[in-house]
Amino acid sequence: MTRAGSFTLRGHTADVAIAATGTDLGATFAACADGMTAAMCDDVPDCGERFSLTVRAERREALLFDYLDRLIYERDVRSVLPADSDATVCEAEGEWVVEAGARGVPLDGVAAREVKAVTYSEMTVERTADGWRAYVVLDV
Repeated sequence: MTRAGSFTLRGHTADVAIAATGTDLGATFAACADGMTAAMCDDVPDCGERFSLTVRAERREALLFDYLDRLIYERDVRSVLPADSDATVCEAEGEWVVEAGARGVPLDGVAAREVKAVTYSEMTVERTADGWRAYVVLDV
């Protein structure tokens, strides 16, 4: 699993946007996930157990949407803040797949803001000269 991405949170009308880059698509997806974590919590404790997940979709953008949406679902079902994400993304037999993991920090130990949903508004996932970049807007 790859961890060579970075993110920047950007203000967006009544929402928050994540601009992420990575050396490969997995690093970019993981950076988006870490950006979503940062949008939810300023100070993430070093506790919690890792969990894994697999998400499939027909397009890269749909895969990013579904991956982040699944992390929100895991937050709600497990009552954990997904942190320290890693991801590997590949295309196989006409579909995109992300194999990912995160550390589940118990929500009762953090002051977390709610991210309600991922949106397709202005979403981009594109190759650059240095790797990949993604932009995603979260409804807060």
